[in-house]
Amino acid sequence: MFPREPVLLGLLVLGLHVGSWDFEDVSKSTNFFSMCVEFAVFHFNEHHPDESACKLMWVGRSQRKKLSWTYLMDLKLGRTICRKHDEDIDNCPLQEGPGEKTV
Repeated sequence: MFPREPVLLGLLVLGLHVGSWDFEDVSKSTNFFSMCVEFAVFHFNEHHPDESACKLMWVGRSQRKKLSWTYLMDLKLGRTICRKHDEDIDNCPLQEGPGEKTV
């Protein structure tokens, strides 16, 4: 027969791992969430093929994976009149008219 302790320990570790897949709502005003949103927008601008920069319009869902630093967020971004590598994208106005685009 097999010893019971290793099996029990294995089930305990597996149970902790499976339980960590859940996401929980987090406050949109926490510093860590704000930094993650800024990083996501920066990463989007760096890897999006459009030359115009996008900036954050609003945040929908804000969740964090339990026991990790993985965030799940719904963001609405608007295309600005500025280019990606301009210095002050946050104060750049959004495009209007036929070129207007949200992501």
